[in-house]
Amino acid sequence: MKSELNVVVHDGDGPPMLLVHGMLASRSQWLLNLPVLAEFVQPVTIELFGHHLSPSPTDPANYLPDNYVSLFEGIREGLEIDQWFVGGCSLGAALSMRYALTHPTRVLGQFFTNSSSAFADAQTVSMWQANSKRSYERVLQGGRQAIDRIPVHPRHGKHLPARIKAALIEDSVSHDVQGIAATMRWTSPGASVRDRLHELSMPSMLLCGVYERRFKPLREVARTRIAQLTIHDLPAGHAVNMEAADEFNEHVRTFVAKHAKASSYAA
Repeated sequence: MKSELNVVVHDGDGPPMLLVHGMLASRSQWLLNLPVLAEFVQPVTIELFGHHLSPSPTDPANYLPDNYVSLFEGIREGLEIDQWFVGGCSLGAALSMRYALTHPTRVLGQFFTNSSSAFADAQTVSMWQANSKRSYERVLQGGRQAIDRIPVHPRHGKHLPARIKAALIEDSVSHDVQGIAATMRWTSPGASVRDRLHELSMPSMLLCGVYERRFKPLREVARTRIAQLTIHDLPAGHAVNMEAADEFNEHVRTFVAKHAKASSYAA
């Protein structure tokens, strides 16, 4: 069953930081962040199955959220590091938060951005699960044109910086139809960690894009359920790290500086 993700360990000065992108994105999501992040962490980017340079396994078990947790832990072990920071955006946030819940002693701190996937309630999850087979079949039948019509495809991003949008669209040509369909079928519907938010024990930071109005109620869920949570509201929509890159980078810098002090990475 086991298959490997595309992983890039970037040059950087500081503790490692796992970065997990969102649905229909790629490692290019971090282009405006990596040069700054490398000043104080060692970024580790991955790409989800079916996305850009990662494979598209045929076994559905590969796509389950808990399998991503196992893969992330395997990456940490392969790097021979005891602890790291983790962060994710959108679907990636749901997966990185699940990792933090499963391996709390390995996480120095975590950040996440707007994520309906992570905070979906039981009713929403049931609806997604009921519709997932139909979405899966629609993408398989419609192929790349069906992927292009998905609302979160970067070609529909109205406020993305031009450089990022172009890079994401270029990478999207490499997305695999079967892998994207499988992600919609087996990853997204079961990604919510809403019922476990109270278990998060490590320092956490929500970088919230305030222009995404539908996320406002979920911001409140995060605020009331995550004990060690700091929230920063940024002038962005859903694509927080891209639309408000400068603010994003500086908040992550401050967060790491504060919470690396308790680790072996302290200056």
